[in-house]
Amino acid sequence: MIINHPLLGPRDASEFTYLGDASLIDRPDWQSETAAQDFYEYQYLRDNPAGLHQELWFHESGDRSWLVVTRNTLTHEITDVQLARDVARARGRSK
Repeated sequence: MIINHPLLGPRDASEFTYLGDASLIDRPDWQSETAAQDFYEYQYLRDNPAGLHQELWFHESGDRSWLVVTRNTLTHEITDVQLARDVARARGRSK
């Protein structure tokens, strides 16, 4: 599988480590009244979709960047690759 890195171009998937659902970017507020339940859901509950899915990948054998890869879980076709920092900023996270 080839991942088209936004900065480095096409790279073999063996250079990367899959880290899970991209919703991990949306870490809950630890100061909220429902923090315990929110963190339980954040840490342990995951969807297992068939079809398009956003995933976190880490470029371990390269520039050590984090990517959000949109991949079809049925065909393994990759339709989009973005830097995770750009996705996080678009979702309203400043850090």
